[in-house]
Amino acid sequence: QAQLVESGGGLVQAGGSLRVSCAASVRTFAASAMGWFRQAPGKERQFVAGISRTGGSTDYADSVTGRFTISRDNGKNTVSLQMNSLKPEDTAVYYCAASRSIWPSRAIHDYNYWGQGTPVTVSS
Repeated sequence: QAQLVESGGGLVQAGGSLRVSCAASVRTFAASAMGWFRQAPGKERQFVAGISRTGGSTDYADSVTGRFTISRDNGKNTVSLQMNSLKPEDTAVYYCAASRSIWPSRAIHDYNYWGQGTPVTVSS
């Protein structure tokens, strides 16, 4: 059974940095693009960043471009999101997801496995 487990969330002050990681037991991890999404209270889940199967292609939401970096280690079945210059509006539960495709997608329906989420709170 596929499983994604996020870790690394927490409380940080505005301007600070945090790294969230996802350990995947998905059998097809190395064949799947991976993505990070987030959901703030009362808001819809939104795309944050995606990375292709090999890691050679990445995509970011406009709101995090230049501040967040997604990476993956296929040897360890992990995907990470380094978040710098954090803002209060980055506060949300962060989810990692495995895609049906080898290319990153911004569409939630393109991802068929999801983690349980890890909360990130940025204080002003």
